[in-house]
Amino acid sequence: MPKELAVQVNILEAKNRLSQLVKAAQAGQEVVIANRGHPVARLVGSAPAAMAAAVDVAAGAGDIVAWLHSHPLPAYARRSPKEIEAALAEERLAWD
Repeated sequence: MPKELAVQVNILEAKNRLSQLVKAAQAGQEVVIANRGHPVARLVGSAPAAMAAAVDVAAGAGDIVAWLHSHPLPAYARRSPKEIEAALAEERLAWD
């Protein structure tokens, strides 16, 4: 599959569209950020760093679960799944 051409955006546009540009970089597209039309930076995906972060999060998940078990919610804050669903339904009705 041929690599897409780099897309060039000026700094203000990059600031306004940062989320979209990051997603494009994650998808393999190179994004060039320019200052007054002159390229100054490149935004490229970082797959190895993303994988390392995912492994770190997964490794810490056991610690989080252990903490949750040792610090349960107080009784006044606990709700059943039915109570949560009812509260969500009520909130959704208020949106209309």
